[in-house]
Amino acid sequence: MAEIASPRTDAPVRRPLAPMRPTARLDFATLGGVLGAFALIGTAIVIGGSPGAFVDLPAMLIVLGGTATVTAISYSLGEMLRSSGIVLRTLLYHREDASQTALNMIALADRARQRGSLDLQNVLQQLRHDRFLTKAVQLVVDGTPGDEIERVLGREVEATLQRHQRSAGILRRAGEVAPAMGLIGTLVGLVQMLGNLQDPSAIGPAMAVALLTTFYGAILANMVFLPLANKLDRNSGMEAQVKHLVSLGAASIGRQENPRRLETLLNTILAPGDRVRYFD
Repeated sequence: MAEIASPRTDAPVRRPLAPMRPTARLDFATLGGVLGAFALIGTAIVIGGSPGAFVDLPAMLIVLGGTATVTAISYSLGEMLRSSGIVLRTLLYHREDASQTALNMIALADRARQRGSLDLQNVLQQLRHDRFLTKAVQLVVDGTPGDEIERVLGREVEATLQRHQRSAGILRRAGEVAPAMGLIGTLVGLVQMLGNLQDPSAIGPAMAVALLTTFYGAILANMVFLPLANKLDRNSGMEAQVKHLVSLGAASIGRQENPRRLETLLNTILAPGDRVRYFD
């Protein structure tokens, strides 16, 4: 009986893996956008010559406190606390390159085809900074069938997306509540003003509450909460794409498919400008 050839453990690898450590970067677009918007409004107020007129403690209490408490009604305290960490990732995030991820998955598939899937356990230490990729490669090393790898990783991607969508939902809810609290504050100020028409000294503070609550609510909703929710959706979509590439690559390795087929498959997901060429 002819002996079945085993994969060569010393076979050369066409291209080594790129560094897997994610790069933490400050999102200057988000930070600069928020600070720039507030700076423009602040400059306009100062040029108008009455910055003190735009500071009112009762109005701040109504809008800030009211937005926080009313938003808490729609969610649990734990959800709001957990979402705060995810929201911070809109300012400081770990940049993941989809093209480089695709190249790394093809390199892993090429290595597994030449040396066998068990050889991938030698690169697990190199992948330790990426928990999801480490889990994907560990499933391959453990001999998990390709379809099962895709199901397991797909469920984790879906769970991550749901967490991010919940956090974005909290921000959008706050964006809905802030203008409503501004309107409530306006009504409070008007009631106070109409109830003290006989006292001219009380009309000014009441009118300030009436106008500034609407002002604060509009600023919070349109300059903070809603833009951050959109940025969180954008970052979540990019992260999901990278994890989907990892999932497809690991499943392909588990099925022992040709790495060239994997390259074609991953390029169908990547944008035209991000498509990769590993074998050419």
